Amino acid sequence: MRVRMRSAALLSGLLVAALSLPACGGSGSGTDANTLTLYNAQHQPLAQQWVDDFTAKTGIKVNIRSGSDFELANQIVAEGAGSPADVFITENSPAMALVSGKELFAPVDQATRDQVPAQFSSRKGDWVGIAGRSTSLVYNPSLIAAADLPKSIMDLATPAFKDKYGVAPGGADFQAIVTAVFAVNGDAAGQQWVQGLKNNAKIYQNNVAILKAVNSGQIAAGIIYHYYWFQDRAESGDNSSKTELKFFGNHDAGGFVSISGAGVLKSSKHAADAQKLLAYHSGKQGQELLANSKFLEYTVGSNVPANPKLKPFSELSPPDVDLGTLNGPKIIAALQGVGLL
Repeated sequence: MRVRMRSAALLSGLLVAALSLPACGGSGSGTDANTLTLYNAQHQPLAQQWVDDFTAKTGIKVNIRSGSDFELANQIVAEGAGSPADVFITENSPAMALVSGKELFAPVDQATRDQVPAQFSSRKGDWVGIAGRSTSLVYNPSLIAAADLPKSIMDLATPAFKDKYGVAPGGADFQAIVTAVFAVNGDAAGQQWVQGLKNNAKIYQNNVAILKAVNSGQIAAGIIYHYYWFQDRAESGDNSSKTELKFFGNHDAGGFVSISGAGVLKSSKHAADAQKLLAYHSGKQGQELLANSKFLEYTVGSNVPANPKLKPFSELSPPDVDLGTLNGPKIIAALQGVGLL
């Protein structure tokens, strides 16, 4: 019921306490007129490392206000031209598309756009990619052999996989993956797929819960982003030691790489400094920080190689998706319609 109520609130843009989100963990107090305000939907520790490094290199202070993708996107839409945000960064691109669709982003400086391949940014030129997250299937080889895994993410809707895998429909991560399924296969096939998930899948709170469930043998497999598995393996392996990771590839919707985006708000009162923050995020310094960090997301800018612990990005073969067309509210409605939310 909590997920259903939360999703409905996100869809309608009625946010509980959204307009009074507290400043949290920033490099400035938020009272300095020259301090940038960053609305952050990325993982807070990663955002903090980026901000600290940016401030050290430029002297520009940044105050962070953190929340989830659609909470902050809907907040920006509600605030309109009065938003105190200078920059918005996300975990997934559908939230960027929502703000972009309301024409609330300023054009990104061309030099910054040139740092990121076109497929990882808005085709309108109003936001750029700063990190990538590959869809993957974590599985327990003691419960399902590699040869018996689905060849496509679409196969998970078939009866052969009933009760064998988990999904986290309440999370922005999974919702972004569903937007890709619809974009790649069309609305009719996408609708059939989410109905198949309702029939077949076991529901979990988030990616971490799915990883733990697969590792403990509760389920044979689950849809997650790649870095949860790689992070756990790099640390203790407690939640992943009995599992392996499958990448669908072959331009399948299951190989979707979700892009974390960054954009400057038209209403920013510090537009020049805000553009510098975008240039940092997508530039060599920001991308090298990401590559050398423990967060293990893919780099997407300035030709900076990803962390060598990851499967090479060149081997992922994701589908070609126009990130600006990924419709988050439509997907939430589709998930609600079949009872996944």
